[in-house]
Amino acid sequence: MTLQTQDIDLTACEREPIHIPGSIQPHGLLLAVRLADRTLAYASTNIAEVFGLDPAGTLGRPFAEILPDLSREFEAPLADPPPAGTTRYLRTVEIATAQGQRTYEAAISRSGECAVLELEETPPEAVSSLDSLYPTLRRFVEQLQGASSIDVLCGLAAQDIRRMTGFDRVLIYRFDELWNGTVIAEDRNEVLPSYLDLRFPASDIPAQARELYRRNRLRIISDANYTPVPIQSRSPEPLDLSDSVLRSVSPVHLEYMRNMGTLASMSISILRDGQLWGLISCHNKAPKRVSLQVRNACDFLTQIFSLQLEARENTTLAEDRVRLGAVQTRLLAHMAAEDHFIAGLVNHPDDLMLLAGAEGAAVLTQDHCWCLGQTPAEEDVRTLFAWLSRHHQEDVFATDCLSQVYPAAKAYTDRASGLLSISISKAHSSYVLWFRPEVVQTVKWGGNPQKPVQEEAGTSRLHPRRSFEIWKETVREQSLAWDRSEIEAVRELRNAIVGIVLRRAEELASISEELRRSNKELEAFSYSVSHDLRAPFRHIVGYSELLKKQEWADLSEKGKRYIDTIIDSAYTAGTLVDNLLRFSQMGRTALKPRRVDIHHLIDEIRQQLTVHAASRRIDWVIGDLPEVTADPVLIRLVFENLLDNAVKYTRPREKARIEIGSTRNDGETVFFVRDNGVGFDMKYIDKLFGVFQRLHRMEDFEGTGIGLANVRRIVERHGGRAWAEGALDRGATFSIALPDHIMTEGAA
Repeated sequence: MTLQTQDIDLTACEREPIHIPGSIQPHGLLLAVRLADRTLAYASTNIAEVFGLDPAGTLGRPFAEILPDLSREFEAPLADPPPAGTTRYLRTVEIATAQGQRTYEAAISRSGECAVLELEETPPEAVSSLDSLYPTLRRFVEQLQGASSIDVLCGLAAQDIRRMTGFDRVLIYRFDELWNGTVIAEDRNEVLPSYLDLRFPASDIPAQARELYRRNRLRIISDANYTPVPIQSRSPEPLDLSDSVLRSVSPVHLEYMRNMGTLASMSISILRDGQLWGLISCHNKAPKRVSLQVRNACDFLTQIFSLQLEARENTTLAEDRVRLGAVQTRLLAHMAAEDHFIAGLVNHPDDLMLLAGAEGAAVLTQDHCWCLGQTPAEEDVRTLFAWLSRHHQEDVFATDCLSQVYPAAKAYTDRASGLLSISISKAHSSYVLWFRPEVVQTVKWGGNPQKPVQEEAGTSRLHPRRSFEIWKETVREQSLAWDRSEIEAVRELRNAIVGIVLRRAEELASISEELRRSNKELEAFSYSVSHDLRAPFRHIVGYSELLKKQEWADLSEKGKRYIDTIIDSAYTAGTLVDNLLRFSQMGRTALKPRRVDIHHLIDEIRQQLTVHAASRRIDWVIGDLPEVTADPVLIRLVFENLLDNAVKYTRPREKARIEIGSTRNDGETVFFVRDNGVGFDMKYIDKLFGVFQRLHRMEDFEGTGIGLANVRRIVERHGGRAWAEGALDRGATFSIALPDHIMTEGAA
């Protein structure tokens, strides 16, 4: 049975049964063997020319009887054909034909009840094995690692595919969400024009063709002027050639190729997660055959390329997620610091807009509307809010062309052509909206995409366009698209907000009990440290001192060393317990902030330290030290620790230099203490402010390892920050930032 070409109406391209064309391309032959009884069910009519057989007389007869040599050659693959959706390359075989010995490349696939055996005649000067292609494949894999971007990666793929195939032009073609395709990479000679950056409409590759591209990754058309070879059968059912190597193609597509000026083409599908991402499209001005060996190598290269492409895109997505995750964390902290989460959003508009890459945002409830950045007028935002409440109650709504779904938005495209929104509460209708302005774009199409239909003999017929000259379109009322990471970030923010709202009542109910329990535990700990630990250490010191006083003359030198060691260790342990007690109490004591003269405070501390280090040369450099609002007792402890450390860790220097200064930074004062001492390795910076963490040996520098932990805790109690920078043997700088205004409600 042969399918006849008919006139194609306006919708025929979408409905054309291209998977059952009823014919194949003429550079090979097709035999379909029924698996149940091994009879020949379908055959291309050119078996008459190749084998001298009458196709009509062979149908229905055993394959082994008609072509015994071929039956023996392919006995194993016919016994175990591949599953539907898969084409398996077999091998290159020598076959005796009516014209003598010929070389064919064999492939097998499955179609319904039949195994489809295709024999494609080997083109002249064909590559005999993959060995000659290996250097190109190896070079491509090696270059993948050095590709700095997706554009570079696509360029490498285009170059190597053209190097292996010899086509005049190779394009990397990417689909958008509407199935329009854009050429994102190209490699060519001067025979065919450049299509780089051109866009082609979805109608160029209709839905059923895209499905075949997804299922069957590689297709070649050797000559757009070929005469199809019909397939004959006794069955009224046409043979499904979805997985065929030689499948004939639509006459519309052949006309498209001729209009483009290409008589040969090859397409390789780029798949992502089983879906069609794009195509590698190869074109040649003159007819061209490419061996199955080379095509398989190109398919292999494309699969490697697709995996690397996926890895690069996933890496970019992960980086965006991390970046936006940091913004989201700040927003959550802002919300947690406020009595109501909305205050945490509206009081930090920069972070709120940064989360979605927007230039404006709005937070709306039934009673209030807060507009931040570049937004439509408040009245317009409220009207938009009402429309969303009626028509888009989904958790997340995104569009880069708001006026298309909400015509009233045409009035403010300069501020809100794009909208991203989250619904916080369906019961009380609350939303957070993000806006993006219009971005006027000029899109370059490969020919006018709007004119695929022409009058012919009184009827409308679908024809591919005859011109591929650049056709420019200006796109308005559209913003930059919201990418996946931004949509995910606002979705996660919504989930976090909903969680905050649901947990708030429960947390408020339990927080008082939790605080009472914690305070009791801390009081018990303080009592234990004060009475159970400090008293024994006093006894140890006291009795050791008595022993030293009364029995010193009778002790050996070793015994005297033992007594001194006991006394020193007990003093150290007692100091450690005192410091630990002070650290535990620090979080419970209410802050009593007032204005503190830091310059005077530093002078007092410096004089005390100078008395203890009278024999040393210390160059003190005191800069401008403004007054701050802080708890005077606690802030003195901060500077005592910092200056004492500076004096201690500059001890190895012949002349120590200690500098104290300050800077201003957005509502806070930053103080620093800089020295030229032994410094520290920055890889241990995370340990520096921890309890009992020491970066130097106790034998070299005395201390309990609690001082800097106290510094950080006190500064954070004031709502500030503490950090340090240093290098081994090159000194260190310790900084604290104190806000202009601190909370005064009492213990944390």
